[in-house]
Amino acid sequence: MLESLPMSYSKSVQTRLVLPPDTNHMNTIFGGKVLAYIDEIAAIISMKHAKMQTVTASFDSVDFISPIRSGEIMEVEGVVSATGRSSMEVYVRVSSLNPATNERRLTTESFVTMVAVDGEGNTQPVAPVHPETEEEKRLFESGPARRDHRKAKRDMPHSFF
Repeated sequence: MLESLPMSYSKSVQTRLVLPPDTNHMNTIFGGKVLAYIDEIAAIISMKHAKMQTVTASFDSVDFISPIRSGEIMEVEGVVSATGRSSMEVYVRVSSLNPATNERRLTTESFVTMVAVDGEGNTQPVAPVHPETEEEKRLFESGPARRDHRKAKRDMPHSFF
């Protein structure tokens, strides 16, 4: 079995300036752009943890809480919050900062499942993860409930229309 890694090992932060081409007719960032940034940082975080390539298995949840406006600074940050045999649950939080007022807001929260793979796409084992801070402990301890929810969703029959 691989040695457990602290959640902080995988922590990553990206900072971006939201510009007019990033925004919609409401002068707020396109939701699809935010999703792309979440997917990108989830890949970086999971590759750091797994020490190999990873692929996105699912966006388990995405909650858009408040908009990010053109001219605001966007911070996208996250950590591996739980692991399976080859999968990693990545928690991503997006916040905005208004540089004129210094107001910071939580704008989006997401859980993404990433899977470690080799060059042929075969799943590979990943190290367990352990929390160090109180916030990390809350994320880690609530992981089994999220895993059960994902499993129940997968086991549900899918119907179209």
